[in-house]
Amino acid sequence: MRVVLAEDLYLLRDGLVLLLRSHGFEIVAAVDNGPALLAALIEHRPDVAVVDVRLPPSHTDEGLQAALAARREVPGLPVLVLSQHVEQLYARELLADGTGAVGYLLKDRVFNADQFIDAVRRVADGGTVMDPSVIAKLVSRPSASTGDLTPREREVLTLMAEGRSNTAIAKQLHLSESAVGKHIASIFAKFNLPVSDDDNRRVLAVLAHLQR
Repeated sequence: MRVVLAEDLYLLRDGLVLLLRSHGFEIVAAVDNGPALLAALIEHRPDVAVVDVRLPPSHTDEGLQAALAARREVPGLPVLVLSQHVEQLYARELLADGTGAVGYLLKDRVFNADQFIDAVRRVADGGTVMDPSVIAKLVSRPSASTGDLTPREREVLTLMAEGRSNTAIAKQLHLSESAVGKHIASIFAKFNLPVSDDDNRRVLAVLAHLQR
């Protein structure tokens, strides 16, 4: 699986290169600034890009904007964005086109190798991965619909919005898959959203609802 990596801190960039290679990924480019990232993404069209939000020259959201520009040139280009802090605006921009193959993780998740590599693979496969901290902010925000959910439904919603399958949710919450399915059907009914068996579509639907 071919990866373009963008990170301006040398030690972290080198560490990510070693980590990804140790799990069978091929690093086709490792860059440290926004313009170089955009050029590498368009040239290589990788299976997935792992991108730090803040890159030179602006050190604001240069990495995110370069990735979004590349997705306009290469629709559906898988992008996993890493950020130091939770910024809901970044999540909204990533999800705006509704096509999936995007992820948003805090950099702290990188230190959990299994979790990080799982996120990279899921984004490369076209899935949507959102950091639990982002989901926690969205789910905890007061709204009429989330207020109608039971405590168990809120647990299921949080895991569903992170991109987890019914099987994974059932395992984590020690429930049967049929019970998870019933909770999800109830959540969608309370949100007035169409039920979908497609993991990515339902994640996007839930996140779109939570961001309204």
